[in-house]
Amino acid sequence: MALVPYDENLLPALSKLHQTSAEFNLANHRIRLSQDWNRLGVAAVVWDAAVVLCMFLEMGTVDLKGKRVIELGAGTGLVGIVAALLGASVTITDREAALEFLTANVRENIPPGQQGAVQVSELTWGENLHLYPTGSFDLILGADIVYLEETFPALLQTLEHLSAENTVVLLSCRIRYERDERFLMELRRSFSVREVYYDSQRDIHIYRAVKNTSNTEL
Repeated sequence: MALVPYDENLLPALSKLHQTSAEFNLANHRIRLSQDWNRLGVAAVVWDAAVVLCMFLEMGTVDLKGKRVIELGAGTGLVGIVAALLGASVTITDREAALEFLTANVRENIPPGQQGAVQVSELTWGENLHLYPTGSFDLILGADIVYLEETFPALLQTLEHLSAENTVVLLSCRIRYERDERFLMELRRSFSVREVYYDSQRDIHIYRAVKNTSNTEL
């Protein structure tokens, strides 16, 4: 289901969401991702927040080589794929219904020699978190995962569980509604949060968060 109802004739730019694939030149690779709006909805198309986060990672502000990275709510897998191509060991996660689709995109876009550095895994926020021990990851990535208010408590619980004192969280999102601002307020109860990048053309913000007990930079 779409985030908001729309008439494709009135908003032709959104028609790209219904295309069966999307292509990008990122991390010195041509990435071709399958999309499947009709079957999986918002989880199976590439949103601007994912593209902007990939561009931010390409800038080299965050050193990804050898880092242990987890992507939450990965959807098409674009962010996790780019992180892996930039040298990280990546666990790409989403709910079970999206895993087959996600796995196919990873297999298509990660070179054979790097396949071992990428794992696709089921993670529903707030559930079975013991399978992902605290401190297992240096970096947590999320693109456009702040949009459904009913998921905020489970998302916050998941971020708190995964984060050790040296773990960095990067969230890329468009601030659409007051509820999104409320999420950031709740996040600041446990994390030190600051905006590190803003794409004015796409209206996408990237926030960096670290548990309040640490000032360590990645």
